[in-house]
Amino acid sequence: MKADIHPKYTTDAKFTCSCGAVYLIGSTKEAVNIEICSQCHPFYTGNEKILDAAGRVEKFKARQASAVAAAAAKKAPKASAKVAPEKESTEKASPAKAKTSKK
Repeated sequence: MKADIHPKYTTDAKFTCSCGAVYLIGSTKEAVNIEICSQCHPFYTGNEKILDAAGRVEKFKARQASAVAAAAAKKAPKASAKVAPEKESTEKASPAKAKTSKK
């Protein structure tokens, strides 16, 4: 191997998570900042942690709420449309009974 072409490997590199956990791991860098680790990851902790960037989570929740409301609005007119033909059939039956009763 050629000398002095590989980076220096440090066995006590400091990895710092955004939650505050610090790990000592071997690396070519002396200090590394990470966003998520096993102490704060939802898979390992069972807690939900939302990392929001520019309000995207709120926009997504608003779209979901409007989609649910739109689906409910579509179902409501169909139910009232089914009731209206039943009323028409009862109205047609009552004049026919009135004609037969006059004879």
